[in-house]
Amino acid sequence: MTLSNSDFKLEVTSEIGNLRTLLIHSPDNGLGKVVPSKAQDWLFEDIVHLETMRKNEYDYYVKLLMYFLDPGKIKGKLAQVDSAADNRGFFKPDDKNFHASAKVIEIQTLLEDILQEADIRKKLVASVCAIENCNYRLQLKLIDTEPVELAKIIISGSLNKNEMIFAPIPNLIFSRDIGIAVNNFMLLNKPAKKARARETLLMRYIFFNHPLFAAYRDNILEIPETVQHFLRPGEDNEQKTTLEGGDVMMVSPEHLIIGCSERTSVSGANEAIKLLFKNNVVKKVTIVKIPHKRDYMHIDTVFTQVKRNMWVLLRSLAVKESDVESREPAAWFADKKNKDKPEIVQFEQGKKPKTFKYLEDLLTDVSENDLGSKKKTKFIYSGGDTFPYDAREQWTDSCNLLAIKEGVVLGYDRNDKTVDAFKEKGFKVIKVADLLQKFEQDEINPESMTDTLILMPSAELSRARGGFHCMSMPLQRDKVV
Repeated sequence: MTLSNSDFKLEVTSEIGNLRTLLIHSPDNGLGKVVPSKAQDWLFEDIVHLETMRKNEYDYYVKLLMYFLDPGKIKGKLAQVDSAADNRGFFKPDDKNFHASAKVIEIQTLLEDILQEADIRKKLVASVCAIENCNYRLQLKLIDTEPVELAKIIISGSLNKNEMIFAPIPNLIFSRDIGIAVNNFMLLNKPAKKARARETLLMRYIFFNHPLFAAYRDNILEIPETVQHFLRPGEDNEQKTTLEGGDVMMVSPEHLIIGCSERTSVSGANEAIKLLFKNNVVKKVTIVKIPHKRDYMHIDTVFTQVKRNMWVLLRSLAVKESDVESREPAAWFADKKNKDKPEIVQFEQGKKPKTFKYLEDLLTDVSENDLGSKKKTKFIYSGGDTFPYDAREQWTDSCNLLAIKEGVVLGYDRNDKTVDAFKEKGFKVIKVADLLQKFEQDEINPESMTDTLILMPSAELSRARGGFHCMSMPLQRDKVV
């Protein structure tokens, strides 16, 4: 199947506009072959049970996306999709029952499409084999492999059920990290970890060669390395030019936030700003530098947007200091240098840099000045701002939410205290399995939903340390008006 570009539009101007098209990758066989000794090298916290992740967790995500973005693919067919006769293949790109949506786009499908071209197939196979140190005979064998099968091999690392020829790329399910749509431009990433190098290569080939993106090829931005980077000493992340999509948020048409974190370097943010300003993509970029800790990883593990005047975030990283009079005695003698506080600097073309002392101040500025909110900006805190639940639930992505539309967000069902915090702010809470049935029976209309937290099953997905914000690359959203 080759997706057509006849009605495709690349345009993302916010984090909360109605989601119309996105890029995802459903869990593939490679995830089921991650071993404990390599899990952290491949950026997973633990090994996962693939079938549970696929059929009891991720498939709910795909079905929910369909009801909102491409209802014709699923409305009236839910029982069939879930039946044994259908083999639960709705979300599997190589299955005869695959949804093949042009709105919920599967990366593997795009890869299959470009591999149909012999010249591209030869070049891409040669590039993958060079990265993975394959021998020449294997390279020739892969070039002669049928495109649908070849796409599976390149992603999973498996030549067949029993033979692996190189490592899997399990992080491909976190499609946001590969690139970010900024207005009608695509900013491609530069990953910090070797485990993600093959993902980046694949996405370069897809964006530059797939007909879906043909009209936007001049708008694809690749971050360059710093001049003569190969002569610079050391392996310090700050010296490398790295940037991952979890550290990039398109919060308004003229404003992009970039996080400097464990995965995105100051150098990477600097090169991105120069590239964005040179091409007049946005007018201002705010850098949020957070501690380089595995706890946080990217800024979207610390905060995401729920509504134009509402954000969910980790209070211990963001909150303003309490008044001196209200502190306990021990707080008077705390070493302030050891506080985990972000550094926030905003750069705007033709103006002097502007700083924000607290994360809440920046997010309030976005809500009120960039998005024109007339309501007071509100914050929902991870774990209800109660220790140890705030830290525990942030670890399992309480702050990593995907807005399908303003006020309708997806989150994991395991973060109980954060769920309570949403209820206190007036949000309805519903489990995805119940919601799908209500959609199917016309008890709820996706278009009319407001202020709702949809709870997604998460026992296996949460082991990979990424939420639904990570598992989505929005390609088109409606403008926030």
